[in-house]
Amino acid sequence: MTQELIETVPMLRQGRPLVVAIDGPSGSGKSSVSREVARRLRLAYLDTGAMYRALTWYCLDRGIDLGDAAAIEQASEDLPLVVSTTPNEEYVRVGGVDVTQAIREPAISSAVSAIATTLGARKELVRRQRELIEVHHRRIVVEGRDITTVVAPGAEVRMLLTASEEARLRRRGVQLGGTQSAEQLAAQVTQRDAKDSTVVNFTTAADGVVTLDSSDLDFDGTVDAALGIVNKVLNRD
Repeated sequence: MTQELIETVPMLRQGRPLVVAIDGPSGSGKSSVSREVARRLRLAYLDTGAMYRALTWYCLDRGIDLGDAAAIEQASEDLPLVVSTTPNEEYVRVGGVDVTQAIREPAISSAVSAIATTLGARKELVRRQRELIEVHHRRIVVEGRDITTVVAPGAEVRMLLTASEEARLRRRGVQLGGTQSAEQLAAQVTQRDAKDSTVVNFTTAADGVVTLDSSDLDFDGTVDAALGIVNKVLNRD
């Protein structure tokens, strides 16, 4: 995609809402791609997965039983969370503690599904996510698992970013610097997806959601393809 084409996209919606909702399974590249799309379009950016991870950290830090749905729901309401909404800076803070790196640790990755499948906690985090969308005047890229269907079903652009299991495992392994075994990678990617899919569908595009398969694309190619979808959808409108 040419720089000229990229520059035309924000102008199409200047002064008007532009919510780009991106869902996808683990290891599909949705966080890095969504962040770059937000940067190119000069929009805010929200990683909703970081919010679930932050709640997981908060529960573990306080010794909350991850099998106690009521306790997790209460923790979600109490959670003193501050999360970055700019694509140029990444930070997650809980009660003033910087947990940006801590929430990416294997202990959090292996426990986050217990939080994400607690419906009361999901409801509260969805409420917070919608608030953040409004804070940014609905000019934001939001990525996660239920953005196109639950958080922002009325988004101007909705897409499902997916990739083959092989590609997703490979990318997650690179992201983690080769520190995880094949079994650990599978637990973080395919097993977590299987658990989370019991409460939300992020493997099949809902009506009106455009699928982007990045299996055979590199990072730049995926970003260009995502921007192309944004441009096509907006021009269609």
